[in-house]
Amino acid sequence: MSARTTSRRQFVKFSTAALSAAAVGALPLSRSAHAAGSDIIRIGVIGCGGRGPGAAVNAMNVDPGVRLVALSDVFMSRVQGARKRLQAEKPQQVTVDDDHCFAGLDGYKHVIQSVDVVLIACAAKFHPFYALEAIKAGKHVFVEKPHAIDPVGVRQAMEAAELARQKGLSIMSGLQSRYTPGFQETIKRIHDGAIGEIVAIEENFLRGPYGLYPRLPAYKTEVEYQLANQYHFTWLCGDDVVQSLVHNVDRATWAMKEQTPVWARGMGGRAASFGEIYGDVFDHHGVVYQYANGVRMYAFCRTQNGCYNESSSLLMGSKGRCNLTACTIEGETKWRYTGPGGNPYDIEHKVLFEAIRSGKPVNAGDYMARSTMVAVMGQLACYTGQQLTWDQLMKSDFYYRPKPEEVRLDMQPPVKLGPDGQYPVFATPGVTKLL
Repeated sequence: MSARTTSRRQFVKFSTAALSAAAVGALPLSRSAHAAGSDIIRIGVIGCGGRGPGAAVNAMNVDPGVRLVALSDVFMSRVQGARKRLQAEKPQQVTVDDDHCFAGLDGYKHVIQSVDVVLIACAAKFHPFYALEAIKAGKHVFVEKPHAIDPVGVRQAMEAAELARQKGLSIMSGLQSRYTPGFQETIKRIHDGAIGEIVAIEENFLRGPYGLYPRLPAYKTEVEYQLANQYHFTWLCGDDVVQSLVHNVDRATWAMKEQTPVWARGMGGRAASFGEIYGDVFDHHGVVYQYANGVRMYAFCRTQNGCYNESSSLLMGSKGRCNLTACTIEGETKWRYTGPGGNPYDIEHKVLFEAIRSGKPVNAGDYMARSTMVAVMGQLACYTGQQLTWDQLMKSDFYYRPKPEEVRLDMQPPVKLGPDGQYPVFATPGVTKLL
């Protein structure tokens, strides 16, 4: 099935097959995709900001046979800083020598060549492309959220997941809510009818600005600065619905038994975040999604200082209410999760490395692609000011230029600093045409 021709119905069919289509005849590859005759599994990280090294720690926490052997980032200073911190934390498992510290936009190639498992946590623009390249090379993959920032990228993520399935390789998503023990039990009870039929959903990710990196003399080109401050440039991060609210829409999609919205409309803009450090992204968004059964999801994210903050997933049902993030149910059924905890960031890696060692691949491709597209749909609805349909998004050829493989450090960036010391906001709702 071609990812480019996948309809909404076909996407659901693709999704439900994710964990069941273990690649018959490919088990030898999945079992041998780490150091032959050894218990050692070599991992490498693409992206040495906070989350990439964090994922490496999660992997080493859950499997004593994991060895971190390669690191890459656009900036060598980040690679060396990450290596130093990781060696201090995991001295027996970090074996990265100087020859396996890679800088620049081609560093991902060298990491893929050097390892058994690739951990991808760089600028989100590159996530689906790097994941596909790693799978093509026969490597297992952990890829952070968001798994893409535009419709073309989502289809590339789907292609990577399908190829992993065919090759008997594992691909794990960084949407860690799926591995939070309290969430798992709460969702099970929702699906068993604890609040009746879901009638409405409210999702919130309200917080101050995050990941702000000032311009430094070490950045020789404008593209280098934008890559360093990537959370605030749309062409690199996809903006905050895709970057942050994707966690919320993933939980909602899970609660809705993987249904996808029929349409979305939204609003957003920049009201309080001014100066070059804020790039060209919005600082507030509100999205309304509607499902085929009439249920609506109201989803909000904000990155402004001095405002009320909340991170929550709230489900309203015909027989009660669920605060998913608090793991509580009220109404006809009163319940609170009191079971065991556990770090979902560690747990998702535990599942991944157990799958690698057992030769029984895990494939998160269904929900990682689906939830990412729901977020992309909401973001583009906010940018354009239009009501967009799921089918439009699945058929769209829109992507944020340039393509990942065409990015160069000395190129002219898609957005430039204005004479007022501000980057122009990426989109003007009602004016900007994207699809």
